[in-house]
Amino acid sequence: MKICVIGAGAIGGLLAARLAHTGNEVTVIARGPHLAAIRAHGLRLIEESGTELTVQLAATDRIPEAGPQDLVILGMKAHQVPPVVGDLAALYHDQTMVLTAQNGIPWWYFMKHGGVHEGLRLESVDPGGVIAGHLPIDRVIGSIVYPAAEVIAPGVIKHLEGNRFSVGEIDNSETERIRSVAEILRTAGFKAPVLSDIRAEIWTKLWGNLSLNPISALTHATLADICQFPLTRELLANMMQEAQTVAEHLGIRFKVSLEKRIAGAEAVGHHKTSMLQDIEAGRPIELEALVGSVVELGRITATPTPQISAIYAAASLLARTLQTHGGTLRIRAD
Repeated sequence: MKICVIGAGAIGGLLAARLAHTGNEVTVIARGPHLAAIRAHGLRLIEESGTELTVQLAATDRIPEAGPQDLVILGMKAHQVPPVVGDLAALYHDQTMVLTAQNGIPWWYFMKHGGVHEGLRLESVDPGGVIAGHLPIDRVIGSIVYPAAEVIAPGVIKHLEGNRFSVGEIDNSETERIRSVAEILRTAGFKAPVLSDIRAEIWTKLWGNLSLNPISALTHATLADICQFPLTRELLANMMQEAQTVAEHLGIRFKVSLEKRIAGAEAVGHHKTSMLQDIEAGRPIELEALVGSVVELGRITATPTPQISAIYAAASLLARTLQTHGGTLRIRAD
């Protein structure tokens, strides 16, 4: 299959390396030193087991240069999607699929939804309708990303943990194309179940992300720290309960209990969330898709979200302050 991965960072790079290694014709869209290293030396992947592979693949910073593709994977973070969607048309042929691999509530959440909010656009995740205006909905398939990885040097990806990429049609149908994408991912070494209720699984993952990520960004604490400190554990549970109420008003039923979900996060140990890592590196954070979207959905469903809203306000100001001053924020031991 001819595949273009836009955003060959941690998760995009993991996907690109494995997909190329298993015989697909892969092009990556990257920038700066990362792009230069991939062009010069290939894309190197260090697996969780310590084994390594290096793949040679096409790499460019100009999306139209990639040409028509069978599958386009949007591997960047949610706030990075609007700037690139205007160039995606150059990658399409009649059957081109676009796989969204962002965390949080996706921009297409109410597309092919079938409920009372059918077609509603969320301003928090698609400001001004830029994504919807440039990305035909019939091309879109969804995914929930579970692996953790990081770029440890230009052109080098380290896989930390996790191996599951759940995939699904956004109308929850099981089609030949979604089965083919799942099979390609399985061949590349991933667990790739085809979902019959993709929005329920989105909420199951978001349940932790919308609370743990901003709390960690504000406190500089790890997952275990947050879950084991009584005051933040209570805050975490309260935010998750507010989110659960919002989701249930949208017809979602959670298959695990709130306490079991917290216990799962605690079991991960002293791990920094991606949002905390971005704060420490001075990068923009995924606040709108992970938290702002839930605040917006609370307004839409007339569901109070006081604790989510308070943490969202504090994290928003922190992000703005760091971006205004071009700064980073990290705790260092003397």
